[in-house]
Amino acid sequence: MCSLNLRIMKPTDFSKYISDFISKYLPNEKGASANTIASYRDTFVLLLDFTQNQKHVRIENLTLEKITKETVIEFLDWIQKQRKCSDSTRNSRLAAIHSFYRYLQYESLDYLHECQKILSVKFKKSKKESINYLTIEGIKLFLQQPNTATSKGRRDLALLSLMYDTGARVQEIIDLTPSMLRLNKPATIKIIGKGNKARLVPMLDAQIEHLKNYLKENRLTEPFANMYPLFSNSRKEKLTRAGINHIVEKYIKMARKENEMIIPEKISCHSLRHSKAMHLLQAGVNLVYIRDILGHVSIQTTEIYARADSKQKREALEKAYVNVNPDEEPMWIQNENLVTWLKKF
Repeated sequence: MCSLNLRIMKPTDFSKYISDFISKYLPNEKGASANTIASYRDTFVLLLDFTQNQKHVRIENLTLEKITKETVIEFLDWIQKQRKCSDSTRNSRLAAIHSFYRYLQYESLDYLHECQKILSVKFKKSKKESINYLTIEGIKLFLQQPNTATSKGRRDLALLSLMYDTGARVQEIIDLTPSMLRLNKPATIKIIGKGNKARLVPMLDAQIEHLKNYLKENRLTEPFANMYPLFSNSRKEKLTRAGINHIVEKYIKMARKENEMIIPEKISCHSLRHSKAMHLLQAGVNLVYIRDILGHVSIQTTEIYARADSKQKREALEKAYVNVNPDEEPMWIQNENLVTWLKKF
């Protein structure tokens, strides 16, 4: 008999813990959203690529002890220098790594010291960009662009007006189904945000009319359509981020041709969310309510709109202004000989 030498590959400690982190801890214990899990997964795919091709460590041989604080810093430098990632992208990748090592320090005390060293890696201070948003007049012009004589134009109007009216994130709009709408007064929409947290957002009458017409036209009021995507493409598939971004860019370009003075050049899908927040703030709505509508975890996140609103700052200063200037001009302004005037004192 000939003997067969079979080499059975044993999983490394790194493969075990990263698999449990992605497939069990994030969805089950932390309740992370599918988007967060996908982002974290992509980070570790990049890290594996780096360790294999730059550090020359085969994936099947990668262990926890081979990933040190220095390795993490080299990885972060690599994605910025070689992959041209921004500071904010670097920080997102580091956040995923930090999350894993916070999990690991409780799962394996043997690596507690190295975990804490990796958790000490600092985030880069990224440049805070100004908030791009449309004025009320800009939003009106933007929403006038879809051709409502076509079914696609009617869909786009329902989509864009809902994005603005609710201040929802792109992914939140993508994940909507007809079952999440309540069109009877008071009309509300259930939005599933970050961390799978649900919030109810009120809708205005004008928005309800757009939605009712759109739902009826596309038979989305039927019971069988309850869990269909609220907005879909020509193949009845859920719209993608790229698809919605294309729709927004299309109508922004059209609106700019009509009036470039009220349509800034850099307007994105997220700008509609910013626009809603700014308009609520300018209308005097309390920041706490704006926070709840937008689904922010902390009021500090919502405060960026108050800091960005120069009009509100100016009006607040004007209300608090007290005229401390004398009504009459000082005598020395009228006196040609300032020295003579001063010597009188």
